[in-house]
Amino acid sequence: MTPPDEPILPGSTLGVLGGGQLGRMFVHAAQAMGYRTAVLDADPESPAGLVSQHHICTGYDDPQGLAELARLSAAVTTEFENVPAAALAALAAQRPVSPAAAAVAVAQDRVQEKAHFARCGVACAPYAVVETAAQLAAVPAALLPGILKTARLGYDGKGQVRVPTAGALAAAWDALGRQPCVLEKMLPLALECSVIVARGADGTIVHLPVQRNLHRGGILAVTEVFAGNLPRALAERALAAAMAIADGLQYVGVLCTEFFVLQDGSLLVNEIAPRPHNSGHYSQDACDLSQFELQLRTLARLPLTPPRQHSPAVMLNLLGDLWFAPGGGEQAPPWAAVLALPGTRLHLYGKREARRGRKMGHLNVSGATPEAARATALQAAALLGIEAF
Repeated sequence: MTPPDEPILPGSTLGVLGGGQLGRMFVHAAQAMGYRTAVLDADPESPAGLVSQHHICTGYDDPQGLAELARLSAAVTTEFENVPAAALAALAAQRPVSPAAAAVAVAQDRVQEKAHFARCGVACAPYAVVETAAQLAAVPAALLPGILKTARLGYDGKGQVRVPTAGALAAAWDALGRQPCVLEKMLPLALECSVIVARGADGTIVHLPVQRNLHRGGILAVTEVFAGNLPRALAERALAAAMAIADGLQYVGVLCTEFFVLQDGSLLVNEIAPRPHNSGHYSQDACDLSQFELQLRTLARLPLTPPRQHSPAVMLNLLGDLWFAPGGGEQAPPWAAVLALPGTRLHLYGKREARRGRKMGHLNVSGATPEAARATALQAAALLGIEAF
């Protein structure tokens, strides 16, 4: 095993829990720098497993699979926040693991997450915890209308129900299986943004620029990143909050913090993701260090240098809906026409089946100016049948 303060150098094998597209892009970044990779995922056709030197085809909680991952790997990371924290803890007894199980456990539970925000002095939306019928009955009327969210295992709008009135609250809790939930007050949003930071084991922290995001149906649709995409004071507040959250967790790895910006200019933290994030994909083509190389550097204890954005960028999320014709039946998106536009870079995830709402890939668009990048992205969106923004 590499000594704990020594970097893990190219030629070593790095492990990944989770075989989705984030794992795939981490594997590509690691391989580009000369590392080998081992992926643990039960799906024999997982996007990351298909491109990794080693694919351990077991569940996250399989002791033999975890032992094999530890045997192969000099260090292990995760690409999916809902990997059991216990699996990360078991691996950490044998190999360096980042992010740590304790940090991932906070991100997995909205109740713990909001308590952590309070400890860090970062404001979030008014909320109430709903774990019992008594707590349900005691929900303040001031929190309605609100959104009832499961405390665990929710993402991309899943595990969430809008609750307009007190009468609808009990039905919403029933619909979610009466599992522990958090009710958040609905607030007048102006926009959403996110910050991706990378924090090393020595406490060094660097960040990507603040990203302006547009969600549709609870799924990220568009990210725009360029100077002036947000007021400077707002961006500085978001950066400070994201770094405070990472420092408070003693976090090691790449962490995304998502924020709401209210119509009065207030900034509220929404949630954290202990991994690279959809909103950071533009960094693959518009920055000198992508979020995936930052993840690699934190895991391998390599130097963290501040990433530099060299081109204004827009990222379009490509969902499986684009593979279906308006009248029904499947179709191939018009890639040739899209790629004829200057500054477009297509990233597909190797998923064999397109399904509506499924993330199939993303399109990064860069330009010499924000206006040029945005104009090209709008052209690409029109060709693909994506709603303008």
